[in-house]
Amino acid sequence: MKRTPAIAALAAIALAVVGCSSSGSTSSAGGGSSSSASGGTVDIYSSLPLQGASTAQTAPMVNGMKLALSQAGGKAGQWTVNYQSLDDSTAAAGKWDPGQTAANARKAATDPKAVYYMGEFNSGASEVSVPILNQAGLPQVSPANTYVGLTTSLPGSAAGEPQKYYPNGTRNYLRIVPIDSIQAASDLMAMKQAGCTKVAVANDKEAYGAGLATLLGLEKGFYGVNIVSNTGIDPTAPNFRSFASTVQGEGADCFFFAGIVSNGAVQLTKDVNSALPKAKIFGGDGVCTDSYTSATKGGVPASLYPLMECTVATQDLAAYPGGKDFLAAYKAKYGTANPDPYAIYGYEVMKLGLDTIAKLGAQGNSKAAVLKALFATTGRNSVLGTYGFDKNGDTTLKSYGLYKVGSDGEPVFVKTITPTKTVQA
Repeated sequence: MKRTPAIAALAAIALAVVGCSSSGSTSSAGGGSSSSASGGTVDIYSSLPLQGASTAQTAPMVNGMKLALSQAGGKAGQWTVNYQSLDDSTAAAGKWDPGQTAANARKAATDPKAVYYMGEFNSGASEVSVPILNQAGLPQVSPANTYVGLTTSLPGSAAGEPQKYYPNGTRNYLRIVPIDSIQAASDLMAMKQAGCTKVAVANDKEAYGAGLATLLGLEKGFYGVNIVSNTGIDPTAPNFRSFASTVQGEGADCFFFAGIVSNGAVQLTKDVNSALPKAKIFGGDGVCTDSYTSATKGGVPASLYPLMECTVATQDLAAYPGGKDFLAAYKAKYGTANPDPYAIYGYEVMKLGLDTIAKLGAQGNSKAAVLKALFATTGRNSVLGTYGFDKNGDTTLKSYGLYKVGSDGEPVFVKTITPTKTVQA
């Protein structure tokens, strides 16, 4: 999602503005609330789009967070946890909204009991929230962001990144998913293996989408994939027939959409398929969910299922360490045996916070102590496998899962892809 002047300006204004309401829900141990606790309570927030197409991924993610908290008895060691789930989307936008994201960040930044913030889901949203939370020194861990510029100056980032997101000079942001230099390489390997000879790429112009598309172009030579074009589309357009006609003229035999479902993904894919009915269709984690892949849930027609492949950092949930136990616990609590892959990332991002706070003992209510402990994380045994964080706050995990679409329209795990080469600084 390429940053826009409007978002950049809003982020700057948000740093100076204090006080704004934010929607959300609260849960805590024993059904209590922070107002009834005394001294032994810490506040944890999540900020995710809970309206629009992304809810197919974020609702299971919040469920995963609540499951982890429930298993911990609503506590992190000696501390009672007051968890607030905030919505960074609006009904009008149908997706994440810059103003609402800034409001959520300010709410947490001005809360003296806040020690941990889980979000955002969209990389463009984190461009707004990270600087606000950074000034407050509040630890932020994203369960989904992949845009490289949030943490690095790797090719694919923009001028001034990542320094501009950290006005106090100290990093406060980490993420548990591998960055897009790894995802792009995984996608290129998948397209090469699928026999793509000419790939047309469209992106939604947001930080995630534009960044992923750029990295596909930067890394294509490593994997021998010919990308014939990369086009930024208008997500609000009623149709994309003109674009489809263009890629038809380019002789594309594969199409890749870099963006999120709510930014025109379904209509765009239908129009491209009409122009190129045999072209294989690929996408990143922004569309690897049933709101895009399933016809019965508002996604693409069922006739396209055999043509589709996509990537998500999550691999076979049942094959993860503790994955079967997680799935059993999730089913017991929510009645769903095969949740969206992001459910396990919600579970782990909450569990990481709870474990970090618990290990700090009496310092568990210190934002600075929690932040220091997060960056010192190495060899963490988790449901995602063993990982830690590098100096930039990026996970040491290096693989993505490749998914196809089943006859029911649901993404189905195929295999793990671990790239052999990515762009370097």
